[in-house]
Amino acid sequence: MTEAGEPQPVLEIRGLCRTFVQGGEAIEVLRGVDLDVRAGEIVGLVGPSGSGKSTLLQAAGLLEGGWTGRIAIAGRAVDRLDERARTALRRERLGFVYQFHHLLPDFTALENVMMPQLIAGRPTAAARARATELLVRLGLGPRLGHRPAQLSGGEQQRVAVARALANRPLLVLADEPTGNLDEATGRRMLAAFLDLVRSEGSAALVATHDPDLARATDRIVELHEGQVAGRP
Repeated sequence: MTEAGEPQPVLEIRGLCRTFVQGGEAIEVLRGVDLDVRAGEIVGLVGPSGSGKSTLLQAAGLLEGGWTGRIAIAGRAVDRLDERARTALRRERLGFVYQFHHLLPDFTALENVMMPQLIAGRPTAAARARATELLVRLGLGPRLGHRPAQLSGGEQQRVAVARALANRPLLVLADEPTGNLDEATGRRMLAAFLDLVRSEGSAALVATHDPDLARATDRIVELHEGQVAGRP
């Protein structure tokens, strides 16, 4: 339940636990995490290495099983969905940005941003128009026909951001989106990412070690030893 006037959470996590077995020893990476991300909100997820940030994002993005607890996206509990339904939910509701861009090397910037739209069944002309719009807004208008190897690191990451927003996701999950960039490029990338997410009306959960990125979000959540430090 939400208080009067508060937006409905697009991501609701309750009691999330994740344990890995390594060398015969059980390692608790997440230990009862509670977290909400509301519509249009950008939340910074911070904590030391090993605190569980990436594991939390993997679970929230339905990219990894093995967890217990409850995850709901747009009010829909996902723990009992089969893989086909989870794939559809990822495609229709979620966008992803990683530390490394993972662009398709044989396709142009424009084609990389068109691809998730085409997979979702959008007509080619509409996918091209949407991809062009996003890339131009990110300052890549002159680079639409360039392949990833012809782009700088910052340009490649901006293409990855455009790709993440291409299908108008309710929630963007970003794991160290500036972590592979130098400081100046990272600042430009950060500004472009936050501006685009806000202008699109998406929510975002952003794991980062970058204090500038964390301070630029609407709210900071700290993970410590697999738990939220303080109130989620």
